[in-house]
Amino acid sequence: MGAKMNSYLMSEDARGQADFYIGSLGGEIQFLSTFAETPGIPEAMKDKVMHLALTVAGANTLMISDSFEPVAYNRSICLSLNYDDESEARTVYSKLSEGGESKFPLALQPWGAYYGEVVDKFGVTWMITKQ
Repeated sequence: MGAKMNSYLMSEDARGQADFYIGSLGGEIQFLSTFAETPGIPEAMKDKVMHLALTVAGANTLMISDSFEPVAYNRSICLSLNYDDESEARTVYSKLSEGGESKFPLALQPWGAYYGEVVDKFGVTWMITKQ
């Protein structure tokens, strides 16, 4: 018996973050529900995203929800994308870098792979590798 693991991000702007990832990685929203579907939710929260699932960078599922609290990401958790094509890896690295911070430029590493690391404009750290 086993389980499938998916990344689930808490966000201050789930829709905007999802749109950014779709534009950067390709993909589409598979499911979106709002807090309006929950009884007793305050009016100000009804348009907020309770659960959003999107497919990105091929067949990868990424989930996002608006948070009731301020969101603070840290670099102890990263999302990693591995590509077979250097051009595709560079394009994704560039798009995820827009409005964010390049931590390590995508470059050939001593172990023989291309590797780069970026913190996107939402604070999520991405590790991009081309084997």
